[in-house]
Amino acid sequence: MEKGKGVVARRWAIDFTDNSTSPSSRDIPDPLGYARASQDQDDSTVSRQKKDAEANWKAQKAWEVAQAPFKNLLMMGFMMWMAGSTVHLFSIGITFSALWQPINALQVFEPYKDSKVDTLGPKLLFIALNLAGLALGVWKLNTLGLLPTHASDWVSSLPPAQEVEYSGGGIPLR
Repeated sequence: MEKGKGVVARRWAIDFTDNSTSPSSRDIPDPLGYARASQDQDDSTVSRQKKDAEANWKAQKAWEVAQAPFKNLLMMGFMMWMAGSTVHLFSIGITFSALWQPINALQVFEPYKDSKVDTLGPKLLFIALNLAGLALGVWKLNTLGLLPTHASDWVSSLPPAQEVEYSGGGIPLR
């Protein structure tokens, strides 16, 4: 090519653009396994399969999230057992952590909300496991003696007892 001249078309180049007005491309048969009409159906099938796969993925993840408190429940139980039954900073911290974690995990199923995904089962399992965690924390509070379960815990709010008898008089001893 000489300088200053435009791009020269080469002899071996093929132009794939179809500028004809007649439907000549329809004259050529489709290759085996390919049909033009089924391409639109395939797109809808593929999109439906993607939605089904996403719904299955969301359901699987919802069950995984629902079962996660079980691992936490076992760990908290072991930590509470290791802390002992005496009142000190470590046992109180673990106990209140066991009470706070189930309360803090209320909005965990929002990403899995979908009309095709049934999250009732995972939600019920999640609630049951978190209630078990709360029960474990309340049990630990009771074993530490931090729950007011005896009458002596409420003595300050009880009225003074009525005097049934009193004695008076007598001979003074000197």
